[in-house]
Amino acid sequence: MNDIIFGLTNALSLTNLIAALVSVATGIVVGGLPGLSAAMGVALLIPITFGMPADTALIALAGVYCGAMYGGSISAILLHTPGTSSAAATAIEGYQLTLKGKAGKALATATIASFIGGFLSTIALYTISPLLADLSLKFGPAEYFWLSIFGLTIIAGISSQSMLKGLISGALGLVLSTIGMDPMLGVPRFTFGITSLLEGLPFTATLIGLFSMSQVLILAEKELKEMEKPKLVTDKVYLSFSEIKRILPTSLRSTAIGVVAGILPGAGGTIGSFIGYNEAKRFSKHKDEFGKGSIEGVAGAEAANNAVTGGSLIPTLTLGVPGNSVTAILLGGLIIQGLKPGPDLFTIHGRITYTFFAGFGIVNIFMLILGLLGVRYFAKISSVKDSVLIPIIFALSVVGSYAINNNMTDVWIMFIFGIIGYFVKKFDLNAAAIVLALILGPLGETGLRRTLIMNNGNIMALFSGTITWVLILLSILSLLSPIIISKFEKKRIN
Repeated sequence: MNDIIFGLTNALSLTNLIAALVSVATGIVVGGLPGLSAAMGVALLIPITFGMPADTALIALAGVYCGAMYGGSISAILLHTPGTSSAAATAIEGYQLTLKGKAGKALATATIASFIGGFLSTIALYTISPLLADLSLKFGPAEYFWLSIFGLTIIAGISSQSMLKGLISGALGLVLSTIGMDPMLGVPRFTFGITSLLEGLPFTATLIGLFSMSQVLILAEKELKEMEKPKLVTDKVYLSFSEIKRILPTSLRSTAIGVVAGILPGAGGTIGSFIGYNEAKRFSKHKDEFGKGSIEGVAGAEAANNAVTGGSLIPTLTLGVPGNSVTAILLGGLIIQGLKPGPDLFTIHGRITYTFFAGFGIVNIFMLILGLLGVRYFAKISSVKDSVLIPIIFALSVVGSYAINNNMTDVWIMFIFGIIGYFVKKFDLNAAAIVLALILGPLGETGLRRTLIMNNGNIMALFSGTITWVLILLSILSLLSPIIISKFEKKRIN
């Protein structure tokens, strides 16, 4: 309780409040720009947060994450072009409201529902995270090996339309994770005589290359066209009390859906938002409005995808298993700050963790304020041309890669991974699986080798213990999930 109270007080310090406000505004801008993503925004911010105190850095990263998730609704509503993939469901009803001259009402609904989903997911962070962290105390080397396998199969299986492509992505990441010093023997592996690679691939440069520089290449190859101008917000960004009362049950229901979707790694904001939208339609007393412009539809989608932000942080902080590309990058930011996921975050580093949790709630409050007061101005950024974005992202990528170690080798590695990331997107592979494998690969390798050393090479030691078998079964289910999901989709279509 002392750590919780300290965290709340510390989060209200001027430095942390400024970090929350600026990062949320940045996130809204990133999310509102079609073609950019929350993952790219967080990757670019990591070098800037490197010199900050750990709690301030985490609040800033959370601000960009939450702001981008909400910002995606702006272009979805005004342009029918989701700024982020998780805003696709919002576009269905939001754009119809815009065509009716009710863009302000749609934006207000998205803002309020996003706040409800994001803020209430903070409660899940406070309540569920410590319990899961306690469970991780029972993990031995074998459990950590299967945990890494579980994390890899989740991302590889669910986040890609093709299970094979997802597994290829994970395998590529595992190969890359072997670069550096052998964790058990201390000898160099695959460094090709480059001393900068002795500690492994520079994580920040790799992230920026995969998520940011690759996007520059994707944008640059397209024919530069004038962006469609967003529809004007002619009405007030405002909801009446009766309208707030109408969307409240939907928002609360979708918040629960989003938290669960976030805790289940691989489900993510897109799946959560569509489930939230479908459930809003199922329970609505005004089903005839759906497809023609329903504020309940907007609320259902937005509350769910913003609740995913808090839910997805729970397995990331407690088990080190991020559920999507953004939390994979956030996990990298955590490690850069010298913080290791698990029970230590709630004991040794409890003050930092609970400052982050309180800051997460504050971030969502700022999102509500900026959304209601400044959404008219943020709407203008959705028409920014690619010819402006490309040089800005390129410059930030180069500066960010160089800044952490002041090393040009990191910049060249960033360019190499920018090219790799470009082909990853072209071949519909999964950049998130590659990043996750970079993080989980050493954990799994160390767990495997320690287990075998401790048991004189007896491989059956990997299959002992209840937690081990639970993780094995979960890994099998996650591998089969794409097949199950595709069958359900075919039945729904038929």
